[in-house]
Amino acid sequence: MAGLNENRENQGQLVFGLDIGTRSIVGTVGYLSGNKFHVLAQCSREHETRAMLDGQIHDIGKVGETISFVKRQLEDDLNRSLTEVCIAAAGRVLRTVTTQVEYGFESEKEITAEDIYTLETMGVEQAYEEFQKVNDTDLKFYCVGYTAMRYYMNGYQIGNLEGHKAKTIAADLIATFLPDDVVDGLYKAVEMADLHVANLTLEPIAAIQVAIPEKFRMLNMALVDVGAGTSDISITKEGTITAYGMIPVAGDSLTDILVQHCLVDFETAEQIKRQAGTEEVIEYLDIMGLPQTITSEEVMDLLRDSVRNMTHMVSDCIKKLNGDKSVSAVFVVGGGGVIKGYTDALAEELGIAKERVAIRGREVMQNIVFELEDARMDSLMVTPIGICLSYYEQSNNFIFVEFNRERMKLYDNGRLTVADAAMQAQFGNEELFPRRGKALTYTVNGKSCMTRGSRGEAAVIRLNGDPADLHTQIHSGDVIAVQASTEGEAAVQELGRLPELAEQLHVYANGSRIDLPKTAEVNGGRQNEFYLIREGDDIKVQNFYTVAEVAEFLDVPLGADIRVNDTPARPDTKVYENFTVSWDMDGSRWSFDVTDDALDEDEEAASFDSEPDTGTASGDGELSDPDGGAGGDEDSGSGAYSGNASDGESAEAASSDEDRRRGGRELKVLVNGDMVTLSGKPSYVFVDIFDFIDFNLKDARGRKIMTKLNGHDADYMETLRDGDQMEVYWEESRKKA
Repeated sequence: MAGLNENRENQGQLVFGLDIGTRSIVGTVGYLSGNKFHVLAQCSREHETRAMLDGQIHDIGKVGETISFVKRQLEDDLNRSLTEVCIAAAGRVLRTVTTQVEYGFESEKEITAEDIYTLETMGVEQAYEEFQKVNDTDLKFYCVGYTAMRYYMNGYQIGNLEGHKAKTIAADLIATFLPDDVVDGLYKAVEMADLHVANLTLEPIAAIQVAIPEKFRMLNMALVDVGAGTSDISITKEGTITAYGMIPVAGDSLTDILVQHCLVDFETAEQIKRQAGTEEVIEYLDIMGLPQTITSEEVMDLLRDSVRNMTHMVSDCIKKLNGDKSVSAVFVVGGGGVIKGYTDALAEELGIAKERVAIRGREVMQNIVFELEDARMDSLMVTPIGICLSYYEQSNNFIFVEFNRERMKLYDNGRLTVADAAMQAQFGNEELFPRRGKALTYTVNGKSCMTRGSRGEAAVIRLNGDPADLHTQIHSGDVIAVQASTEGEAAVQELGRLPELAEQLHVYANGSRIDLPKTAEVNGGRQNEFYLIREGDDIKVQNFYTVAEVAEFLDVPLGADIRVNDTPARPDTKVYENFTVSWDMDGSRWSFDVTDDALDEDEEAASFDSEPDTGTASGDGELSDPDGGAGGDEDSGSGAYSGNASDGESAEAASSDEDRRRGGRELKVLVNGDMVTLSGKPSYVFVDIFDFIDFNLKDARGRKIMTKLNGHDADYMETLRDGDQMEVYWEESRKKA
């Protein structure tokens, strides 16, 4: 027949379900019509050897042969070929994780099926991450099934989200994981029979499809599927499946006891166990070929302790899954549960009435129509029929794709994307999405700051050679190639572009409002606006200028009579936002008077000489007094240096009166090797040289101006004398004026 995936919406489409059990393989073929499932064919076949133990395949070849036999028998009965099959997984290493996941929207919107799918996918991924944190094995696990137990809308529980308007949606979800080798073994055995897996579910999920209809799931019940190798358990409450579990003890553990006691092979022991439920005396041949007999009562006496131990383990698992308390009722399915005394022992262990624990077969098959003669309708058929029904509930399958030249297996939920493949391949998010370059961290006025690096390029994705993105859907056999994203450039931050330096400082100088750019110190030193901030720099933004810095910014000389906010001040007095500063633009230059104790430095006061001829700064920082004060000499005139002044210097000073009468004096100095004559003032300081040379103080371009006087670093306000040698240049290129 055509593949089962074709015309899936057609209710008459045939579904082939295969229960691959530890003791036998049971196949069922049927179709869903309305709310009834029609069974068209059945076939079961026991393994000829113990090819499976505890629900796990040990001999893939032998299991594949048995599957092939069941498949051929069903094809003969139907007169049609079967190419696809639905299967269920069990196993002693079954792991489950319960988690809650929430998904929010930017604004309230109508919830669609796509939104619910996204929510559930997030839940499965979250459950997997939680499981990996406690996975203490080297095994690689796959999610083989999940159930959304409850949905929430804006924090309130609701039965069905679709169609409602909400800002947030959430779900309580239970996901089940099995190791890779269990899943691989099932797939390979099926492929040996020329079958393709159309759907994979869990045995307890499949069994509950039939054994506990939805109308009963409001009750706190347990379903126990007792097979040959495992006992699979599921719990229902409040209308949903709330937990899954498994214990690796079932019917085969009882058969093994009879093997040892009766000295028979496993097949014979299995027959003795079954006949003990229907016959008083069982006859058999032991391994020596001798005829033997055993009564059913003897059999039960032999098995009683093991049955009690098995039901004790099942009871403990049920209570653990149910919040450390018993359930109201238990349905038992599977061949291993029909052993005499099993249900009574389980009821006693759970502390509930015997009538509340029952084997279910025909009783739960009201919606099953058997369209074949001599149909088997006992508890052994519950799981294979449930496997068929699970196909209509969810399409759980694994597909194989190639991701960056490596073959990989993905759990197929019908909506797999490139992102799912990347996650399975552990291709990290940092390799998928653009990465920022290294960030730059520093402090500004004691506050930690960071400038981010630039974004890199996103990953380049191709699917089967064509451009694709993370949301492109993938299918079995697809070839995915992903070129990792790139990292952007490391962060670069100019000092002058900091927000803290964006605003200017507004002051009033000599009656005019001026806008001063804010300045900053980096690690204790002044830096210009073009300075590139380095990792860990400590930046302090200055919210003031000194009076001298205001004059320097304006490129004008700083005269005497300095006032800040109409208070006498000095060149180093700080000027803050909206302060008023003024000085005599036409008179003499300012000078320090370090002998004036009345003006304290902390008060930011300024010492100045309102008269142009009262004195000049001496070489040792003191002010010479024309009347003999402050370390002066009676013979030294105004402006003369005290102490070691030469005769020439005294003669120069003696002519100062005449110079002042002429309105100033001339001073000849060497600037960068060229003779420059200063005139028009009674005395000169270093900064005056800029009035007589061609040097653009605004042409900084990130460089520092260097000043030298007679070979030493000069102070702008240092007094000049005839014959002084001066140097003025930019530090970067040593460009002379």
